Amino acid sequence: MYYASALCLRTVYTGYVGQLEGTPFPPACCPVMSRPNHRHSRILQHSALAGVVVLALLVSAFGDPPRAFTVGAFSQVDPGQLPSHWSAMPLGDLRHSTYETVDVDGRTVVRAHADDSASGFIREITINPRDFPVLEWQWKAESVLRGGNVARKSGDDYAARIYITFDYDETNVSLSERVKYRAAQALTSQDIPLRALSYIWSNEVLSDTPVPNPYTDWVMMVPVEGGTPKLGTWVRERRNIVEDYRRAFGEDPPAITGIALMTDADNTGESVTAYYGDLVLRGE
Repeated sequence: MYYASALCLRTVYTGYVGQLEGTPFPPACCPVMSRPNHRHSRILQHSALAGVVVLALLVSAFGDPPRAFTVGAFSQVDPGQLPSHWSAMPLGDLRHSTYETVDVDGRTVVRAHADDSASGFIREITINPRDFPVLEWQWKAESVLRGGNVARKSGDDYAARIYITFDYDETNVSLSERVKYRAAQALTSQDIPLRALSYIWSNEVLSDTPVPNPYTDWVMMVPVEGGTPKLGTWVRERRNIVEDYRRAFGEDPPAITGIALMTDADNTGESVTAYYGDLVLRGE
């Protein structure tokens, strides 16, 4: 099982051990068509041919339907219910942020609140980002953290962020990085991902150039929103995970292993609330 990388590493480096639960994303199933044998009736053959013709006409007229997988179907549950496959991710003895589904503007979303606290809300999946390279979501922040700072551990708090962790092979990193990884891994029974992206809503407006997390450059943060101009309003986001990973790490991404929400304020000691709508992975 996987942590959202920066969460785990920060926990490990400060002597905490986090825990999480989740259900792996089942592999996709594809229908397989076989050629009918001679025992099939002529009627069945004609019906199959007609179906193929209709399908060809539909594809010609409208194109292939877009592939999509809803990672976080929050709008499909009643307020107060937990969405399937999602679970709380505490960070050891740190005070926990709260995550609950609530009704906002007639739909169910996740409300996250941090009060001098830090924890995540995670879904473990196994999925090829080349099949679903685009992540779409909506979020809303009520405020930003005045003490937030992307360059300092003391400011590593955000009103809202979304982590994506990857199944990176430790043999691909340098010897010194492997030593550091194994030392961190020895402090927990959980697997620590060596690569993660973190989409953040920072306290100030920044470019979307990936920057390393102050705890570890195994996590690269991508500022998506920042400052106060859009506070209190729903903002729709669309990011190409493959392109962002390449910009951050200079290579193609391995398999995705998890997606997590996080609203935290343990470093700044402040309080903040944010809302998250459905998360959808899409093919290009």
